[in-house]
Amino acid sequence: MFARTSALVFSPQCGQVRNMATLKDITIRLKSIKNIQKITKSMKMVAAAKYARAERQLKPARVYGVGSLALYEKAQIKPSEDKSAKHLLIGVSSDRGLCGGIHSTVGKAIKAQIATHSAAGQEVMVVCVGDKLRGLLHRTHGTHLLLNVKEVGRKPPTFTDASIIASELLNQGYEYDKGAVIFNSFKSVISYKTEAKPLYSIDTIANSENMGVYDDIDADVLRNYQEFALVNLIYFGLKESTTSEQSARMTAMDSASKNASDIIDKLTLTFNRTRQAVITKELIEIISGAAAL
Repeated sequence: MFARTSALVFSPQCGQVRNMATLKDITIRLKSIKNIQKITKSMKMVAAAKYARAERQLKPARVYGVGSLALYEKAQIKPSEDKSAKHLLIGVSSDRGLCGGIHSTVGKAIKAQIATHSAAGQEVMVVCVGDKLRGLLHRTHGTHLLLNVKEVGRKPPTFTDASIIASELLNQGYEYDKGAVIFNSFKSVISYKTEAKPLYSIDTIANSENMGVYDDIDADVLRNYQEFALVNLIYFGLKESTTSEQSARMTAMDSASKNASDIIDKLTLTFNRTRQAVITKELIEIISGAAAL
């Protein structure tokens, strides 16, 4: 009993004060932040190179999207007003993160449309292009997921990739009345906008009043055009989304590098102050000991 008491009474009081970092702790954290800054700077350089290439490839790809929508606009195709209409939403994202909230904006747009159509009693199914989008929707809207496409964003998207996605979608056999391709449209290096481009079923296109002005359009021609337009819009969305993602990642990594610089400056100041305090304390102890002699 007395041994335990004496151990408590005469325990040394010169240890580390609670919540007070030592020089070793500060050095370890400072080294860690510097390593993180090296990574963010490297990722910014890689994203800048990929962004430059994606921006060059975006202008030719926009022709596909504009051309696919030209017939819909000139024929003034209107979707069915039936309350039991089936809707298809194709969300375009990627498998990679560290690019701000660019994927969450597509997820929010899809969630809003699901809520709107579900409230009206309409069936809604979603195709997730990119694993990040599936992660956002799987827990809360898992019953609405029709197809999930992975391995998106590692390489620049091609027309073949869009064709494979469209083929898998058509093989699902889901008959929809109206749909939309939702993606992030590139505006500038620091801005993008979430947009939705319409999709129409073959029946909706064939029943349009203004389709009669086009001669020699049979069911096979309409089906081929509808499938080709689907591929074009998916390809258009992939290109726009990729360019927006790389610009957002470049901006995010630049901000992360600046934040790391601020933290390094603060830690360096704290390290110098702590070191100076330790040196001052040791000098006081030496002087006090010499005066006692």
